[in-house]
Amino acid sequence: MRTYSTNQIKNIALLGNSGSGKTTLAEAMLFEGGVIDRRGDVEHKNTVSDFHPIEHENQTSMFSSIMYTEFNDHKINILDCPGADDFVGGTVSSLHVADTGVLVLNAQHGVEVGTEIHSRWLERFNKPVVIMINKCDHDNAHFEKAVESVKDRLGSNVILAQYPVNAGPGFDSIVDLIQMKLYSYPKDGGKPGISDIPESEMKQAEELRNELIEKAAENDEALMELFFENDTLTEEEMRSGITAGIITRGMFPVFCGSARRNMGVGRFMEFLTNVIPSASQLPSPVTTDGNEVKCDAGGPASLFVFKESVESHIGEINFFKVMSGELKEGMDLNNNNTRNKERFSQIFCPLGKNRTKISALVAGDIGCTVKLKGTKTNHTLTAPGVSYTFPPIPFPEPRFRTAIKPVSEGDDEKLGEALSRIHQEDPTVKVEYSKELRQIILSGQGEYHLNIVRWQLDNTYKVETTFVAPRIPYRETITKAAQADYRHKKQSGGAGQFGEVHMIIEPYTEGSEPKSAFKLDGKEYKLSNRGADSHNLSWGGKLEFVNCIVGGSIDGRFLPAILKGIMEKLEEGPLTGSYARDIRVYVYDGKMHPVDSNEISFMLAGRNAFSKAFKQAGPKIMEPVYEVE
Repeated sequence: MRTYSTNQIKNIALLGNSGSGKTTLAEAMLFEGGVIDRRGDVEHKNTVSDFHPIEHENQTSMFSSIMYTEFNDHKINILDCPGADDFVGGTVSSLHVADTGVLVLNAQHGVEVGTEIHSRWLERFNKPVVIMINKCDHDNAHFEKAVESVKDRLGSNVILAQYPVNAGPGFDSIVDLIQMKLYSYPKDGGKPGISDIPESEMKQAEELRNELIEKAAENDEALMELFFENDTLTEEEMRSGITAGIITRGMFPVFCGSARRNMGVGRFMEFLTNVIPSASQLPSPVTTDGNEVKCDAGGPASLFVFKESVESHIGEINFFKVMSGELKEGMDLNNNNTRNKERFSQIFCPLGKNRTKISALVAGDIGCTVKLKGTKTNHTLTAPGVSYTFPPIPFPEPRFRTAIKPVSEGDDEKLGEALSRIHQEDPTVKVEYSKELRQIILSGQGEYHLNIVRWQLDNTYKVETTFVAPRIPYRETITKAAQADYRHKKQSGGAGQFGEVHMIIEPYTEGSEPKSAFKLDGKEYKLSNRGADSHNLSWGGKLEFVNCIVGGSIDGRFLPAILKGIMEKLEEGPLTGSYARDIRVYVYDGKMHPVDSNEISFMLAGRNAFSKAFKQAGPKIMEPVYEVE
């Protein structure tokens, strides 16, 4: 395969609701470009994009898929994104490297939930947008309503570049407002006939073309002057204005067709190659230090890894975008996140589950490689002498969580390894072992998302698992003051252990001061405050440790050991084993042995004295309070 120059490369992300026809559109584009000689379809489970068994089973995309096609002396990199919000990780990583978003709508439904979600991500990334209204051949297709719905969502910058003459079961013709031609398709789709627009459509076509010309002229002062002088623009001038409008999100041109019958796809690809921007025409990416990196093949090589996958017979595959310079086969780059050197022994252009070998990729292109040592998603690799990194992909935080465990207790390690690999491929899947809850907590974007993770575990990694409810993260605290003491003594023939600690504990409230006296169980305790240390607990709340030792009953060097013992007990409260919080501890007396006393003795004495006091101090359980956005 040849290496394309930067201005010949177009990177698009196919976005839209599930069922809008993104995967079918990708398949038609691959066919039009000659990359495949036969179009697959979702129902027959033979598309290039959807190649995972779980996608075949559910007949919907769940993972982003990266492909390319060649058309009109250009290379179009296609990132087919899942439509369901549960799999938004693939969408976000694709948008991070795509240069234009193609928002695919179903002509039967117009804007749907997935369209809304993806349009918000497009806004967040400030990406150019082109709209394709697909399925114009369906029984309930309503092009005008679909256009109105997307105008309601994206505003007045939505502008027609095409419209169908006869949307519905008889659909076979498209009026192209840029070329002012009628595209007529055979019944089963394919190569169209191109003719003049019939008289019956001319008035509407001229009105819509004038709207398109005015919108294109708005984006360039020189074009605006030409428009005022000539009252029109040439096709070349229109393309220039539309490009400028797309780059600034001042225009969202609308196209139409039927990907299933390959109607309108070839003309749409002409527009992609002739009009939408290449990476070098867009604002330069900015490093984490705030410096711009020009998308220029003549600069030092740099690339950003936006996706990983794992294949059993190959290992890890890293997908990347060349941000600057030229990446050549056999080149060494520095991973600026790990400080390791990586050799690119082989470079590929991804095509679904397959790969096409290539000798070099230039700035703006997308590729993949294998057998890198420690490179992960979000890593930046550069030529020696360049040390910047690019900002990470802003993956959304989890919205759903559950606990997971293997059906067989012997599969704990196997489960951990499998979940680690799944997280590598989908960073929106989060895995943590909760020491507090003593459970593996699995988090993701929704219940459907996590059910797919479990399917992968059961079928791909052969680890049978079950979901269980996460335990409630209670907290423990006390409601009154209490006194306790504990002597730790151990004699075993050699050096012994001895430590005795006396303490009082009470509830801690922010702003309160340590007391100098207590009366507990009819006994008075007068305390001398030698210093108080406040400790913020990682699970919330505080522990205040007050040194009230007088007369040297406990050497100061043993106080940190007593504190350590108390801290250990706070991590496993006496009632339920939950974390304890908001407690003030006064250590006021104790005993030492000149030979046998050591840190471990006082740590154990402090821990056990605290446990005794806690149980006498009116302990209670605190339930969590959650903020719902």
